[in-house]
Amino acid sequence: MSETLTLVIGTRRLSSWSLRPWLALRMAGAAFKEIEIALRQPDTKARILEFSPSGKVPLLIHGDVKVWDSLAICEYAHELFPGAGLWPDDAKARAVARAVAAEMHSGFPNLRSVCAMDVCATTPLGEVPPEVAAETGRIRAVWADCRQRFGAKATGKNAGPFLFGRFTIADAMYAPVVTRFTTYALPQDATSQAYCDAIWGLPPMRSWRESACL
Repeated sequence: MSETLTLVIGTRRLSSWSLRPWLALRMAGAAFKEIEIALRQPDTKARILEFSPSGKVPLLIHGDVKVWDSLAICEYAHELFPGAGLWPDDAKARAVARAVAAEMHSGFPNLRSVCAMDVCATTPLGEVPPEVAAETGRIRAVWADCRQRFGAKATGKNAGPFLFGRFTIADAMYAPVVTRFTTYALPQDATSQAYCDAIWGLPPMRSWRESACL
């Protein structure tokens, strides 16, 4: 690749949207520069605007191209690194993977509000509000369905402990939710716990948390 990739991210500890494309790029084996901007500071907005036309992070810069949405960056990574298999090979599995990724991208507002990402904290929620319980129940159902229909049946190079077997963009989209389940000790079943363990077992995930919590 002739032009350098640069990913502008927010504070690792807090920025769920930054984690998603960062993880996808790492899992694709991409080489890229990182610019981390501290969030929740008086100059945060101004610093982001130096790079991002949307005034938000993350942002991927590739030559004269700027991509400023997490899912769009993941899609672009898939285009740049087709051999990485960031979407499932099978058309039906790929359609479901895109659907569950999009659901995460646009949904679960109560979980986001009550359980903000903080990869360095351990803050059990205790009594889970009904609206959060409903959303985490839906997430567990998504994970179980994907694992049963696709992930557990994948073989060969497609096999793995993730939603569709091997790691895909769908897993990148749900990785910040995994951190929330851990931080807030949200209710788990055997399938969701195994999936969370698989995500945390990824070397890039461990690297993200270690860097965030220095």
